[in-house]
Amino acid sequence: MDCFKYMKNANRCSSVFVLIFISLASSIHVIFSANYIPSEQIFLNCGESLILNDTDTRSWTPDVGSKFLLSAKSSISKAITQDPLVPKVPYMTARLSQSEFSYRFPVVPGRMLVRLHFYSNLYNGHNATNAIFSVSAYNRLNTTNNRFFYLPGSFTLLRNFSTSQTTYALNCAYIVREYLIAVDGETLTIKFTPSTNSSNAYAFVNGIEVISMPNIYYNDNGLKLVGQDSLIFVDNTTAPESVYRINVGGNDISPSGDTGLFRSWYNDQPYLYGETVGVTVTADPSKTIISYPKGMPTYVAPENVYSTARSMGLNPQINKNSNLTWIFSVDVGFYYLVRLHFCEVRAAINQINRRRFNIFLGNETAESGVDVIRWTKYNRVPVYKDYVVIVGGEGPQQDLWLALHPNLSEQPQYYDAILNGIEIFKLSDTDDNLAGANPIPGPKQDVVDSSKTLPSSHAGMGKTSPSDGPAGQLPKTNTTGIYASSLLSNLCRHFSFPEIKAATKNFDETLLLGVGGFGKVYGGEIEGGTKVAIKRGNPLNGQGVHEFQTEIDLLSKL
Repeated sequence: MDCFKYMKNANRCSSVFVLIFISLASSIHVIFSANYIPSEQIFLNCGESLILNDTDTRSWTPDVGSKFLLSAKSSISKAITQDPLVPKVPYMTARLSQSEFSYRFPVVPGRMLVRLHFYSNLYNGHNATNAIFSVSAYNRLNTTNNRFFYLPGSFTLLRNFSTSQTTYALNCAYIVREYLIAVDGETLTIKFTPSTNSSNAYAFVNGIEVISMPNIYYNDNGLKLVGQDSLIFVDNTTAPESVYRINVGGNDISPSGDTGLFRSWYNDQPYLYGETVGVTVTADPSKTIISYPKGMPTYVAPENVYSTARSMGLNPQINKNSNLTWIFSVDVGFYYLVRLHFCEVRAAINQINRRRFNIFLGNETAESGVDVIRWTKYNRVPVYKDYVVIVGGEGPQQDLWLALHPNLSEQPQYYDAILNGIEIFKLSDTDDNLAGANPIPGPKQDVVDSSKTLPSSHAGMGKTSPSDGPAGQLPKTNTTGIYASSLLSNLCRHFSFPEIKAATKNFDETLLLGVGGFGKVYGGEIEGGTKVAIKRGNPLNGQGVHEFQTEIDLLSKL
């Protein structure tokens, strides 16, 4: 699930990130990347009557008068309020109803990528908290004797889904849910049903994407369940839901930067855990060409995913006693397909046993002695590996841990690990269900924000650790575009500059907690002794407002 956040969740560490540029020379055969061209490509702007383009220049078809909308009692509405950082298309209009309504898309049989877009807001006077509904997808339809009815093959995508609660719990600006559905017939029907638990409940949707996709995620041969001997089949009877898509060590990649499937990839920093966060490695773009191996479609992942990575660093003593760890909040009670992308872009890693490491998923060993060069034979050649894990436990969500650790027994030249990309998919259960519980909001964190009164001063307080509060506090993918937003004015306590000066005794140097490249951090007290950490930016460092806000969000979580 893409959850477009107002502010990135902070890394739970204070280590300095190092960017290493690697210069590589090309010496092997190159397969140039080519985008996938979908045979079906529908972008439906719900509640709209005009054809409009989004920020990625995609043209969205209005659903008013559309052949896709089945006749039903529904209405259209504009969002009453508009956050300036929420894209106009497709989020400023919606189709909604207190009764069931459906869309039917004629498609060629095959695998479809379906995205549902939601922007929690006021529509036609309906309170946002009453938007509680279920969504089902039907991939088979019988039209015998001019009558249609659904055949077995439906998937429950959402059940009693509260967009308001999800938006609040995850601090989202808007939500995108992405599903992979195999269509056996010639139609795909998506049905929205308001909850029966409340007379005021209604269903709504802002946008729907239906895109044909290649067979890059399904595996009819079965995948071994991590920690067990059983096989899990990801075939046409399964409907995976994309919950995380991460560009490890690299920047966010927008839909237009993907390989024709309009996927969003996100930087991995919000998901890193622990003091060892490693270093980012970026291949020199002027000298490096990613060479996709024969048999691997170039649209599996963009070159930008494989040309950037995160490794543990160059200190073997630290690496031997550390893990490179990411944590992801997921719904309990489901199997998850975890795809890891690898590509050795460092010139020195060009032979086997230069770098070897172990992969752990959910406290189980997924693979030991990983040697990317042994898999690919050359550096700058990408490869991906799929693993399946089951997530159990109490509560609606739990953390799924992914950790890498150097393999010491093989005595490689470098005690290190590397990773380029992560994709995590929730797999539909035996009842063809993907619906999990609504996320539970975590304990409220007090944040002091003076950026509205003086851009060079910003204060924050609050302390969390991985064990504080319920699971599920990390953003769910996050999902292209992580935005700062005007919602901060509602979530943050704002202090005037005189109040901040008083709290820090006019920035008394004896209260100095630390000095970083972006400014000084002072200790202080507010409102009867509440201790806070106050960051004062340095206007000479060249740091922009967005970077400053992101850093403050990180500091507030320490």
